[in-house]
Amino acid sequence: MKILHKNGEITASDFHEKEGRKAFWHTSAHVLAQAVKRLYPDTKCAIGPATDNGFYYDFEFSFPFSEEKLAAVEEEMKKLTGESLSLQVRTVSRKEALSYMADRGEDFKQELIRELPASEELTFYRQGDYTELCAGPHLTSTSPIRAIRLLSVAGAYWRGDEKNRMLTRIYGISFPNAAELEEYLHRLEEAKARDHRRLGKELGLFALLDEAPGFPFLLPKGLILKNLLIEYWRKIHQREGYVEISTPMIMNRQLWETSGHWEHYRDKMHTTLIDGADFAIRPMNCPGGMLVYKQQPHSYRDLPLRMGELGLVHRHEKSGTLHGLMRVRCLTQDDAHIFMTPEQVQDEIQGVMRLIDEVYDRFGFSYEIELSTRPDDSIGSDEEWELATKALADAVIKMGKSYVIHEGDGAFYGPKLDFHLRDSLGRTWQCGTIQLDFQLPARFDLEYMGADGEKHRPLMLHRVVFGSIERLIGILIEHYAGKFPLWLSPVQVRILPVSDKYLDYAGEVADQLRKQDIRTEIDRRDEKLGYKIREARMDRVPFLLIAGEREKRNHTVSVRQRDAAEDRQELGEMSVEQLTELLCASMDRM
Repeated sequence: MKILHKNGEITASDFHEKEGRKAFWHTSAHVLAQAVKRLYPDTKCAIGPATDNGFYYDFEFSFPFSEEKLAAVEEEMKKLTGESLSLQVRTVSRKEALSYMADRGEDFKQELIRELPASEELTFYRQGDYTELCAGPHLTSTSPIRAIRLLSVAGAYWRGDEKNRMLTRIYGISFPNAAELEEYLHRLEEAKARDHRRLGKELGLFALLDEAPGFPFLLPKGLILKNLLIEYWRKIHQREGYVEISTPMIMNRQLWETSGHWEHYRDKMHTTLIDGADFAIRPMNCPGGMLVYKQQPHSYRDLPLRMGELGLVHRHEKSGTLHGLMRVRCLTQDDAHIFMTPEQVQDEIQGVMRLIDEVYDRFGFSYEIELSTRPDDSIGSDEEWELATKALADAVIKMGKSYVIHEGDGAFYGPKLDFHLRDSLGRTWQCGTIQLDFQLPARFDLEYMGADGEKHRPLMLHRVVFGSIERLIGILIEHYAGKFPLWLSPVQVRILPVSDKYLDYAGEVADQLRKQDIRTEIDRRDEKLGYKIREARMDRVPFLLIAGEREKRNHTVSVRQRDAAEDRQELGEMSVEQLTELLCASMDRM
């Protein structure tokens, strides 16, 4: 598979390589635009990028475009790829580009051209009768695109701004062969079945209500799950020598100006007036951690100082980006800030990496590491950024791991390592991060007394392992399809009395189990046993206990296990003591 770059250079790549896949899907987006223009010539084209999972294109139609029309557009795309159109790229002047788009009534393209830097070279890619303003790269031909499926239609504001015109976004996917498309569609159906929004409602974990868009309500079982994750987090952090702090959710404007967030993150911050002065609800926990560090003098003997905080933060996310627990407006970050000497940097980065490795392994996740470099709106000197970036890269290499570069996606105060975990469906999620910061310690004038008796500036790591507890819950729901491992299940055991006659005995069994810290509930409904068993299976309860006449007489329960082959789920009668031993052996005790 060959790729055509905007300078005319042609390179070879494979669809399963990141660069090749991006060019493949980018070209597919152009084929989508070409098909739409053939079928509906009056349509105006906006933008059409490749994404991590396919491609989309935004259009302004002269009529209401519905999903029923996707089949016709998809068929036209197949015709175009069947024509094996070759792609050419050429450089054009700004005047020529504007004239070309004006002649075709492409308002959105003209706006993009006008806003591009005067020094930027403009390129057009052409395939057959369709020409597009684009920086590429693309395939040299449409012929490798042999399997296409248009997936959905959605509304999207031009440039993501609700003040702009509403456009129609068409999402699609494409592959070099039909087998890969079928495999992807199968995974897509499996993902729909695992959708955390549906399962979260069915399992009684959380609610998303119109009264608070983007602010999830955790229900009793969901809060049990959150608290179990927090309990696990606290245990491993105490073991690793972290201290835990709690800082205010609202702090004054001066603090956020000092940290740089007022200038660089203001559009996502909620603000309020208190006593006539500007305050902000925190979108980050780190400035509060700076103030805690300053509460007492520190010596080099105190470092590294590892301070953790499970801080609730609020961010103004646009309504169109909200998605269940994956993208919310308030989230609990498992933050920590590590203050250290320059000599301790490598050990501390590697220590965090080992912790992330342990946590992701416990949940059954593999992961990839991405090194994000200096963004355009950064603060600090070139030398500091080079030192920080090299330190992160060196730590990854010394851990025997690899990374990919994500140019310009670092935080405004420092480069970062992002950990993209891979779930049971092969999807990736960005969760953990490690950021090396030279800037905030200087901005807050942090100091420690060195062995030489002089004052020195500490360096600092920002890091999260879960990322956001709410988002991790959403990921875990889909990863496990709601079948949480025993240690993480909000309900570990459900007792099913055969009739109301055995409710008292079920209560006695429940009391014994709860004394052993086993999360137990009783199905007290006046329903047939078969119905209760089916309901418990739908609720993904790990162990079911039947309580009837024989069990009451023998002081036992009949046990059924969820996570076993169909012919091994019935474990027979057990005493409560035997059952407790089985449960303890089936999970890592917290």
